[in-house]
Formats: sequence, structure tokens, C-alpha cells
Amino acid sequence: MPAAKAGRQSIKNARRNGSVRTATRTSIAKALRSVDSGDVETATTSVHEAIRSIDLAVRKGLMHRNAGARRKSRISIRLNKL
Repeated sequence: MPAAKAGRQSIKNARRNGSVRTATRTSIAKALRSVDSGDVETATTSVHEAIRSIDLAVRKGLMHRNAGARRKSRISIRLNKL
């Protein structure tokens, strides 16, 4: 019986976490594309949005805090090179 409940919970958690995971990946990709394009103003806003999204993923437990810090650092470094 506990295995059946665990299965139900994993489905529910996957459904809940999937939207956050997808949004995080999308915002990171958008930030990297905007940094590569060279437009500083657009890149700045998209990088800040990506950092917010990464922080949310870390708070929800979808990403380890060190992985989140590493991604934020790498995106920020690329932005600062502009």
C-alpha cells in the first residue's frame, strides 16, 4: 500500500514541478540568447528574470543551491562582459 501512495505522490509532484522546471530552462535559454545578441538593456532584464527563476527552482528544491549559484554566476559573468 505505501508504494501505491508514493506513486501517486510522485505523479503529483512531477506535475507541480514540471512547470517550474520548464519555466526555469526557458528563462535561462532566453537570457543566454539575449546576451549573445549584444543588446545590453534586453539582456539585463532577461538575466534578472532568469536569476529570479533559478532562485525559485532552488527554493522549491528542483535545483541544488550550489548548482543555482553556479548558473547565476555564469550568466552574470556573460552579462558583465557586455
